[in-house]
Amino acid sequence: MSTCTPTLHNSAKPGDFACTVLMPGDPLRSQFIAQTYLENAVLVNNVRGIQGYTGEYKGKRVSVMASGMGMPTMGIYSYELFNFYGVEQIIRVGSAGMMDQSLKLRSIVAAVSAYSNSNYGSQFGFQGNLAPCADFDLLLAARQAADRLGATMRFGPVFSSDMFYNKTMPNSLEVLGKLGVLCTEMEAYALYLNAAAAGKKALALLTISDNPFTGESLGSDAVRETFTQMMEIALEIA
Repeated sequence: MSTCTPTLHNSAKPGDFACTVLMPGDPLRSQFIAQTYLENAVLVNNVRGIQGYTGEYKGKRVSVMASGMGMPTMGIYSYELFNFYGVEQIIRVGSAGMMDQSLKLRSIVAAVSAYSNSNYGSQFGFQGNLAPCADFDLLLAARQAADRLGATMRFGPVFSSDMFYNKTMPNSLEVLGKLGVLCTEMEAYALYLNAAAAGKKALALLTISDNPFTGESLGSDAVRETFTQMMEIALEIA
């Protein structure tokens, strides 16, 4: 564990985070998970309102901290957790837009790998296209937990976009959809690359919140407070 703690972005002290951290994008979803599921939850970070908590779930020490939106913020927070705070595995619990039209709102997707239009991967020294993958043990554990909980979960590649508002996006999503990409989000690619570089584990679990092709969408409160099956799967494998 590095001695570079606290950091500019994280006021937690060494040892404040558990080995497993759940990472939603929304700080209020971090608060919701901590208050709903964790016993004896303690706020360990609130720099810039990025709430991080540590508590217990079924006797296991677990942390939850927001990542913010997009790969730059996921890149910062997951890097510091892996490299400065001794975190061994991060499970993203996020929302996504469906590309595979057989999915429905609230369908759960486990991101086996992540494609991207981001330049984030160039920093790792490979002059080519990267498609980083989830940790297999976490992926298998998520499948088993979903089965125990009676939850249906799809497995496949996802697309991590650098842009939320993009006039050319429908064409790009259609192309990727034909390649079997299930949904689009904004953080998994950076998380998976940071985990690979640090020799740590990562998994992105996503719940479908909207359909970019039809405009069908859930509200922010629903995204924050009703994606409980995904949260419970993540907590079971923490």
